[in-house]
Amino acid sequence: MTDALREKLRDLPDKPGCYLFRSRSGRIIYVGKAVSLRRRVQSYFRAHTLRHAPPKLRSLVNSVVDLDILVVRNEDEALLTESHLIKQHRPRYNILMRDDKRFLAIRGDPRDPVPRFTTSRLVRDDGARYFGPFPSDTVVRLTLDFVERRWGIRKCPPLVPDQETYAHCINDIVRFCSAPCVGRISPEEYRVRFAEACAFLAGERVQILSEVEAQMLAAAAARQFEKAAKLRDTFLALREMVRRRARVVATPEMRADDARRGLDQLRELLDLAAPPRVIEAFDISNILGSLAVACMVCAVDGIPDRRRYRRFRIRTVPGADDPAMMAEVVSRRYRHGKVQNKDTEIIEEDRDHRDRPNCGRYSGRSKYALCPPSSSVPSVSTPSSLFLPDLVLVDGGVTQVRAVRAALAALGLGALPVAGLAKEQEAIVLDNGQPPLVLARNAPALQVLQRLRDEAHRFAIDYHRRLRNRRIRESALDEIPGIGPHRKQTLLKTFGSVYRLARAPVAKIAAVSGIGPELAAAILRAVGSERPLDTGATEEK
Repeated sequence: MTDALREKLRDLPDKPGCYLFRSRSGRIIYVGKAVSLRRRVQSYFRAHTLRHAPPKLRSLVNSVVDLDILVVRNEDEALLTESHLIKQHRPRYNILMRDDKRFLAIRGDPRDPVPRFTTSRLVRDDGARYFGPFPSDTVVRLTLDFVERRWGIRKCPPLVPDQETYAHCINDIVRFCSAPCVGRISPEEYRVRFAEACAFLAGERVQILSEVEAQMLAAAAARQFEKAAKLRDTFLALREMVRRRARVVATPEMRADDARRGLDQLRELLDLAAPPRVIEAFDISNILGSLAVACMVCAVDGIPDRRRYRRFRIRTVPGADDPAMMAEVVSRRYRHGKVQNKDTEIIEEDRDHRDRPNCGRYSGRSKYALCPPSSSVPSVSTPSSLFLPDLVLVDGGVTQVRAVRAALAALGLGALPVAGLAKEQEAIVLDNGQPPLVLARNAPALQVLQRLRDEAHRFAIDYHRRLRNRRIRESALDEIPGIGPHRKQTLLKTFGSVYRLARAPVAKIAAVSGIGPELAAAILRAVGSERPLDTGATEEK
C-alpha cells in the first residue's frame, strides 16, 4: 500500500457515496457504493480481509494503488451514481450493472395533443419533462398509477385518441380516466390537470401527501384494512418520490406572495433597515479538498435569478477547509465587483436617493447599494457584480458566518448583513452573541432561505460533478503542464500504457519527440514512479 493510499484511507468521511478503485496504470477497476465510505472502504484493507476473503476480492485489493470517492446526499443517490459510473467506465471487477438496464423515470410531453405519462429508462434531451430516475420500480409504478387516477390522465397509447379509441377502452370506468377523447372534458381543462400532475411529480404539491395519509388513517379507523394497506403502500411510494424533489413554492403567483411575506419576516428577524430584496447565497462542494468549487446564486424579491449565478474554482485553500474556502470566494466575489467599478462608492439610503435618475436598477432599495456617483451609470442590464446584495447567505453554521464576516470586514464591507443556515436544525445563524433562530418549518422567512440554500447546493453539486466526471475520464498525464492531447497520444502510442511509461528510463522518455529531459522528469513524478530519476547529470565526487 502506498503512502498516498494510506493517507486517503485515513481521511475518508463517514458519509454516503461511491468509491472508485484504480490500478497502477490509473485505470478504474472497481466502483462501489456505501452508506459510510469510511467503514466500507477501510474494510477492504484489513488484515482479516487479505487473509480470508475470496480469491477475487483479494485480487482486487492487491491491484488497488489509488482510489477516488464521490460524496452524495443519501443511499439512493449513491445507488444511481454507482450504476451510472459502472456503465460509463465498465470496470473489470464489476459484473452486475454492466448491462444497459437503467432505472425508471416518468416521462410526460406537454407538447402532445393529449399528453400522458409513460415510464422510461432513458432520460433524453427531447423537450419532454422527466421525473426521476428512481432506484425502485415499485415506487415509480405506484406513483404513476396514483397520478393517473387522481387527475384523470389517460393511459391509452394513441397520440390523438378519438371515438374509435374509446370504443376499445374502459379506462374511464376502471381507472377514472377523464375521457378527453369523447369530449367529457375540454382540452384546456385536461391540460390544466396534466400541469397539476406535473407539479406534484416535481415536488410542488407536497400537501397532497397529507391528504393520502389522512385517507389511510380514516380507512384504518373504519376497519377497512385492505384499503388502508393499499393507501399505506401508495403513501410510502409518493413520499419516496416527492421528498427529494420537494420545493417550498408552487405556482409563480404563490411563490411571489410567499416570498414577499418571507422577506418582510426576515427584515424583522434580522433587524434590517428594509426587506432584503436581493440575497446572494454561497455554497462549497469538494471531495476532501480536491476539485474544490464554490457557487453563488442570487434571488431578487425572493425569486432565484439565474442570470446572476456565478461559479468559482478554489485557488488558495489546500485541503477540506470550508470556512477558508467560503472566505476566499466571498472576497473574490465582492472585490471583483469593486475592481470592475473603480469609481463607485458605498452610499447610505435616503429619500432623495430613490429619485436619482442615473443610479443602477437596485441602487435605491438598500442602504448598502453600490452605485456610481457620476452620471456614467450602466443601464438596467448591468451585471450583478456592480451591486452589493441586501443579505449574504452561507450554507453552514457560525464558523462559516464568522469567516465570511471577517472577509467582508477586510474589504471594508463589515456592515453588510450575513446569515448562515445550519443543516441540522435548519436554524438561522447570525453570530451576534444570541442563540440561532429556530423557526417553524412553514415560516415564510425560513422557506425563502431554504429555497435559496437548496438552489446554491444544487448549483454547486452540478458544477462539481461536471468537473469530477471530466477528471475521471482523464488519466494522470492530463495533470502535467505541457502535456496536451497530441503529446499524450504520442506517449501512449510509444509506450503502450501509463504502466509501461512509469517504468521506462527517463532518457527513453526524453527521446520522444517534443518531450525533453525536464518534461520527462515531470512525467515520471506524475505517474507515481518511486525510483530515483537519472536526469543525466554527473554527480561531483
